[in-house]
Amino acid sequence: MRESLQRRLQDSKFFMPRSVSGDGLRPTDLPRKSSGHRSLSSGNAYELYHMGIRGGIARNTLARANETRDWRIYSDFAHILIRTARGLYVNDDFGVELEQTAYAFDSTTIDLCLALFPWARFRRRKGAVKLHTLLDLRGNIPSFIQITEGKVQDVNILDDLIPEPGSFYVLDRGYLDFARLYVFSQMLAFFVIRARANLQFRRLYSHPVDQSSGLLCDQTVLLTGFYSSQDYPDKLRRVRFFDTLTGKRFCFLTNNFTLPALTIAKLYKCRWQVELFFKWIKQHLRIKSFYEHPKMPSRLKFGLPSRFMSLSPLSKSV
Repeated sequence: MRESLQRRLQDSKFFMPRSVSGDGLRPTDLPRKSSGHRSLSSGNAYELYHMGIRGGIARNTLARANETRDWRIYSDFAHILIRTARGLYVNDDFGVELEQTAYAFDSTTIDLCLALFPWARFRRRKGAVKLHTLLDLRGNIPSFIQITEGKVQDVNILDDLIPEPGSFYVLDRGYLDFARLYVFSQMLAFFVIRARANLQFRRLYSHPVDQSSGLLCDQTVLLTGFYSSQDYPDKLRRVRFFDTLTGKRFCFLTNNFTLPALTIAKLYKCRWQVELFFKWIKQHLRIKSFYEHPKMPSRLKFGLPSRFMSLSPLSKSV
């Protein structure tokens, strides 16, 4: 089958329409004949066939194309793919009986060369960027990605999120900022976040729990700290859970008072999916060579590039 495909590719004539293709190249960007300088290898003929490319592509040709093409081409295309993929997984079960949409939000640090990325300052002699990702737990599909320099605090990205009413946002305790969390409550969105050990609160009510399931307490509390009480004046729900597998005790805060306490604990356990997503990114999407000197501002919002979506671990076709 492979030999038959290769013969058909060799015998067929390639045609590229006079429009911007998926990789941002136009027919005028491609050399008609192989030039004497270093060029990219032909690679997989099947991929080049669908890209409408014939022959080798010079490295500086790609650099010029990347410099002149607007990155919003890839961003718009990525959001179309994300919207299509989320529709395929809208009824999938992710381990929690929940009708609403649930997201996990976290960030990871990606080391970079400071000489190539002078804007991505992280330390004195080290460059890095942070990949802030909002992951839809149904299908593990990223719905929001923002790339910033390594020095940006994670909690500041909450200002760029637009909470969806009725949705759940699972956060680590690094995002514990009561003023920003109060915005989620005002926009009718729910959050589940780990509480810190020095949390100052006053218990208002205690609800019965089944301690055989690992639950320790389910309380309705009011913050008593000087600043926290001003930033979040409403009631909160405090759930404590003991994990028998790890032997650790967890304390969660949420503004949802209707879900069972055990469901709140299971929701936070699903936050680990975003960590697995970061692990997959770093294992499979390694940038081995650059085709343009990156001159980017210190803070930009990016859609996922088309190359990322082509390598996405989705089991259903998009």
